[in-house]
Amino acid sequence: MLSPYRKYIKTITTDNGTEFACHEMITKKLGVKVYFADPYSSWQKGAVENANGLVRQYIPKSTQFSTLSHHKIKQIMEKINTRPREKLNFRTPKECFYEKII
Repeated sequence: MLSPYRKYIKTITTDNGTEFACHEMITKKLGVKVYFADPYSSWQKGAVENANGLVRQYIPKSTQFSTLSHHKIKQIMEKINTRPREKLNFRTPKECFYEKII
């Protein structure tokens, strides 16, 4: 998903979940460093924690992601990325993202 934007990505910071077990492949394919926050150090990854909170509004914590269809995940992603944010002067993350790369 990030390959088309590789020239805009400087680094990636993640939490220590198993979903990033292939971080070496990501590093190799995108040519960027992947950093991991220290365990129980949520302040090191504020954007990740905020995104997790937004996702949890649509997908409860106990849900197995493998039970969700690709279509459902895309719907949730679109809702989150088109939601205006006070921090962005009530613009959407999608607007701000495309403004930076165009």
